[in-house]
Amino acid sequence: MRKAIATVCLSGTLSDKLDAAAAAGFDGVEIFENDLIASPWSPRRLRDRCTELGLSVDLYQPFRDFETVDPEALRRNLRRAQRKFDLMERLGADTLLVCSSVSDDAVADADLAAEQLHMLAERAQRRGLRIAYEALAWGRHVDTWQRSWEIVRRADHPALGLCLDSFHVLSRSQQHDAASAIADLPADKLFFLQLADAPRLRMDVLQWSRHHRLFPGQGAFDLASFTGNVLAAGYRGPLSLEVFNDVFRQSAPHRAAVDAMRSLVALEESVAPRLPSPAAERVELATPVTATPPTGFAFVEVAVAGDSAASVARALAAMGFAHVGQHRSKPVQLWQQADARVLLNSDESAATAVSALGVQTSDPTRSARRAHAFLAPAVPRERGPNEAELPAVAAPDGTQVFFCRSGERGADWLGDFILSGTAPQVGARLTHVDHVALAQPFDYFDEATLFYRAVLGLDPRHDSEFAAPFGLVRNRAVSDPDGLVRIALHGTLLRRGDWSPGVPDPQHVAFATDDVFAAARAMRERGVPLLSVSDNYYDDLDARLDLDPALLARLRECQVLYDSQEGGEFFHFHTEVLGSRVFFEVVQRVGEYTGYGVANAPVRMAAHRQARHRKQAH
Repeated sequence: MRKAIATVCLSGTLSDKLDAAAAAGFDGVEIFENDLIASPWSPRRLRDRCTELGLSVDLYQPFRDFETVDPEALRRNLRRAQRKFDLMERLGADTLLVCSSVSDDAVADADLAAEQLHMLAERAQRRGLRIAYEALAWGRHVDTWQRSWEIVRRADHPALGLCLDSFHVLSRSQQHDAASAIADLPADKLFFLQLADAPRLRMDVLQWSRHHRLFPGQGAFDLASFTGNVLAAGYRGPLSLEVFNDVFRQSAPHRAAVDAMRSLVALEESVAPRLPSPAAERVELATPVTATPPTGFAFVEVAVAGDSAASVARALAAMGFAHVGQHRSKPVQLWQQADARVLLNSDESAATAVSALGVQTSDPTRSARRAHAFLAPAVPRERGPNEAELPAVAAPDGTQVFFCRSGERGADWLGDFILSGTAPQVGARLTHVDHVALAQPFDYFDEATLFYRAVLGLDPRHDSEFAAPFGLVRNRAVSDPDGLVRIALHGTLLRRGDWSPGVPDPQHVAFATDDVFAAARAMRERGVPLLSVSDNYYDDLDARLDLDPALLARLRECQVLYDSQEGGEFFHFHTEVLGSRVFFEVVQRVGEYTGYGVANAPVRMAAHRQARHRKQAH
């Protein structure tokens, strides 16, 4: 199906927005009135530019507060409409979006609304134009799609139809079940479809709409079912995005447009299996190659430079990792313990950071094809003779994601390393990478969610927020159903000030163990710079949870943090920050625990700050 985007979704001038939409592969645009008013281009010049870019102008919007007014106001509104029709002819747009009135002067009279919209549609038809009537969720008297449809039905004019906007429908909880009835609407009355996702928020619906809409797949709405119902009814217009969002409207327009296109490809993929056979035969939806389920982390790469290279290497050695190999052509060391592998990439131009993830898959080539279908940028690589071909793409924050073969033919990438034959130390008891925690710039948080969801098939879960010593932190984990690949995303709205020796955008790698207390004791004996936890934390655990005194004593002795949920427990401890922003975590999951101990994060952050102050004092 054709894909369109409203210019209101993107930042910049109208010229910037059109260039970004075309570069991302959109077929058409909705021209938002404010964008045109602020543009130095005439409507004719704008039309020509869209033609040059291969974009159609699918909708002009919005036309507000038209219906259920007194005769004098109606006369003024019809005059205003005629001027907009003139503009649309020069612009090359054939459909005008008319929003349900929010005016205090509007009256609750469906027959009068139908009569006046009929008059407007009659004038539009004479000019070869159409009117798409939309129920705003905060409309004065028309605030549901059912009411807008009743008015369109009564008006009974061929140039008058509906615009269905997913936000206006799905933001009203009572419409969720009723949305299935959209499939029964006559196709010739479905003039336009606008799509937006959103998080579940309890707030004024107008403010929710104006500031918090998201691209499909980034929020909580069931857009697949909604869109499927519209297509089942016979809608054949474009799938068009209309997203009001404070972040998107300040982000680089080309980046936001790519994110938007990725969201529509993912939406089409999710809609296709839900369509009944008659509709499925009439609609051609995007069908990217199916995801190959990830089977675990092949490796985590940490970029190191200067003194941080030595400190990270010392910490890994003390944690029981062995330096088992050196890359044949790159300054990369391979450290391993059981199935946990860490690559240290010496890069003097980069700060210490988690720079790459190796994700195991049975078909790396297929995984890369899917990633490219979702517009993930390929990472160029220099390969030495006989080195493995590892396809890689870049995540929104710049982290590289490598697709590594698993199964009987797996670990071919290990052939790129000259193995030393060194064996890991005994007793540290680490088994594999449990999860990787990546700080996300606030602007990229929802984009990253969609990226990992679409490219790797990881579902978002465990959304939370907590008050940390330096501000509110937002958390969201993405993982496969079996928990083989877990990525914990976190970010803050505002950057920390210079008053504190802060750690900008901290990241960490969490390793699993089958005995967290034995691991903690072994690492402390070997000099791992482990984080010290306040006694107040353990006193509070005792008060809140009434833990077994022997368990509480072991937690306190080993400086291990604790969390629980129904059916499971979580034990974890941390190193101090190594270099500028990276630290390691050791975790033990017991029973059905699936979380990440987020409740303990403020305690850990305060302890990290105390450790930094202690180091500075020395």
